[in-house]
Amino acid sequence: MNSVPILYSFRRCPYAMRARMALWISGTQVQLREVELKAKPSALIAASPKGTVPVLQLPSGKVIDESREIMDWALNQNDPEHWLGSTQQQTAGATLIDANDGPFKGHLDRYKYPARFAGQPTDSARAQGEVFLQTLERCLGSQPFLLGGQRSLADIAIFPFVRQFSLVDPDWFATSPYPHLRGWLSLLIDSELYAAVMGKYPPWSEGQTPIILGNLA
Repeated sequence: MNSVPILYSFRRCPYAMRARMALWISGTQVQLREVELKAKPSALIAASPKGTVPVLQLPSGKVIDESREIMDWALNQNDPEHWLGSTQQQTAGATLIDANDGPFKGHLDRYKYPARFAGQPTDSARAQGEVFLQTLERCLGSQPFLLGGQRSLADIAIFPFVRQFSLVDPDWFATSPYPHLRGWLSLLIDSELYAAVMGKYPPWSEGQTPIILGNLA
């Protein structure tokens, strides 16, 4: 039985990225198993048959295979920066995260992978995604983070997807009418937390020396 949780992850996956950040900030050490999505290990499928990342396998054997649930689990163990916030902040944050994980993620996929969605112009997908960007811009108009003066669960849950959106056409994003959003995104990407969890690791294989990822401070 492993003494620390096992995390199946893929560093460029926004769902995995946000889970890694929540685990790190909570001080939870995990045995990182970096996954090559084109060659998923059988141990991942055994833990979670749907075969998506992230997957957190606890020492008890319990498996958590939804990123939001992993974030909630980690922060309920320890929340040193108070990412969960007040009841009011939790409600406001959940509304934003629902919009991100639902409609915005769909528009992002259509914008980023137009060949998969024949019949929908890229400009149309971007325009639909901008509706959510406008919401975020309004939130950030008078404060550095989505819910106030400090980063929260909502910021960490959402920014990896905005990052992906910005990378589809960086020139457009650089001149788009979202200066507060660009500043917020840069602040999070330039953070020590982001750097800490975004190291490159080889794909995991059975028998590999364990890689422990976690905040040792």
